[in-house]
Amino acid sequence: MTQQRLVSESRRRAFPLKWPVGAALRRAWANGYGPAELRADILAGLVVGVVALPLSMALAVGVGVAPQHGLYTAIVAGIVVALTGGSKFQITGPTAAFIVILAPIASRHGLSGLLTAGMLAGIVLIAMGLGGFGRLIQFIPHPVTTGFTAGIAAVIALLQLKDACGLPITSLPEGTLEKVRAFWQARHQASGHEIGVALTTLTLLIGLPRWLPSLTRRVPAPLLALTAAAVGCVALQHVIPGFSIATIGSRFQVMIDGELVMGIPPTLPELRLPWGETGFSLELLRELAGPACAIAALGAIESLLSAVVADGMTGTRHNPDAELLGLGIGNVLVPFFGGIAATGALARTATNIRAGARSPVASIVHSVVVLLAVLLLAKVVAYVPMAALAALLLVVAWNMSEVRHVVRTLRIAPRSDSLVLLSCFCLTVIWDMVVAVAGGIVLAALLFMRRMAELTHTRLLEPDTESADVALPPNVSLYEIAGPLFFGAAQRAMGTLDTVGDGTRVVVLSLSRVPAIDATGLVALESALGRLKKSKQHVVLAGPLPQPRSIFNRANLSGRYDHVSVADDLSSALKIAEKLARPT
Repeated sequence: MTQQRLVSESRRRAFPLKWPVGAALRRAWANGYGPAELRADILAGLVVGVVALPLSMALAVGVGVAPQHGLYTAIVAGIVVALTGGSKFQITGPTAAFIVILAPIASRHGLSGLLTAGMLAGIVLIAMGLGGFGRLIQFIPHPVTTGFTAGIAAVIALLQLKDACGLPITSLPEGTLEKVRAFWQARHQASGHEIGVALTTLTLLIGLPRWLPSLTRRVPAPLLALTAAAVGCVALQHVIPGFSIATIGSRFQVMIDGELVMGIPPTLPELRLPWGETGFSLELLRELAGPACAIAALGAIESLLSAVVADGMTGTRHNPDAELLGLGIGNVLVPFFGGIAATGALARTATNIRAGARSPVASIVHSVVVLLAVLLLAKVVAYVPMAALAALLLVVAWNMSEVRHVVRTLRIAPRSDSLVLLSCFCLTVIWDMVVAVAGGIVLAALLFMRRMAELTHTRLLEPDTESADVALPPNVSLYEIAGPLFFGAAQRAMGTLDTVGDGTRVVVLSLSRVPAIDATGLVALESALGRLKKSKQHVVLAGPLPQPRSIFNRANLSGRYDHVSVADDLSSALKIAEKLARPT
């Protein structure tokens, strides 16, 4: 055994991987972590930090809070979840999907309510991680996630119209349709300067990766586009009289030691109570419990989906319960530093992997890069136009929507899946993500029940039926069931027994192709047995598999029903039936 293997084995014994907290970091350490891995993580963290800087500000503005709160989220969550989570390559921070949930909370309860809701969501996520809910993500149907993701993208794009067009709307209504009406009524007040900046930034965001691919591989396109927009607007203000544009500095200000600071404060995030001066109360808890559960649900879904994609890109496996636990710990701590809700960011995680990351240390480095930007570049950030940030979020929404994938799914998927996808999309756009996911899962479950019922097939062979594969004794009918006897199929499957003719003295019920039966199936079976007893017909249960047999034994069918016999296979059942069918 080599020296490196000896070190790895000793590390595994010193830091067992069963305890979920910090599973990814401990696994990376146990597998061997040296200077080469540290160098790769530093380089990857530098790249992702540059990518996260403009996105974090834009996403916070999209929620309706000052941009520094998005930066604080990236700083604290990126470090805490990396130390405590279950995915080696996950980058955690603010994401576009949260805008739909967080924006109404910020509008209704302010920053303190938003931070409190994030903390409560963290507690829910910790409970989900400890309860082993991490693997339940696989039970959420793909059309549900696709539908509400596309719906969230549409809502995000709609919200950007205000800043992209410079509409003078002080506060937006909560409903999507009401927002559309408000935008339409204010259309005549749109600013040509703001629209020009948004279109220019949008062109740069889309065009730079195509025009200058070698440059954008080294410097992310969002950073180049926002820098160009800020420099261009400053230049135009000196060239064009009356040129005016809303910037981060003009939109957001903060008082520090009696001095008004434009834009983001160039200081470390301060420790604070999430609920601020309002105080924590049971009434606040009741108001925020629903939104907190929605944040936790969406955060869990997005983070675990991002981790699954990361596994596919790297050939590794994450610990889903540890990831939920780490995400919960991060969301509990982030609000105390002024950060909003955080989850795994797919685009930043993919960038992290492509940049050569080896462990969660890359996420920690990315947070340090964002922190240094806050301390050193705060005055520069103040010149970034709001319309440019809106253009960036429009690109994020487009990438998030995956229009081609949605169209392909609608074209090739079964009609029922298309119905689920469109329902989730419409519910997300018209109502909200909570209603969309709940309604989508219920609809998908109902369609699943129908499909399960369609998978269960039956065949009735009576004495006068010609069959090449089964020779029936006189006065004996054979009823075959193939498929599970669940609540969706049980009534229909057992109802066919009512058609058994009066000339039948014994019914052989072949169950050798029934893998499972539930309580509804057992009730339906017992109901059929009761009807056959009234008709003075014997029943032989042939070849039940282990799961149904255990249910029959616990229900004591042969003891409770004197006209019921059980046989191990069909041939034995037919012999028993032949004896029972003989005239006495």
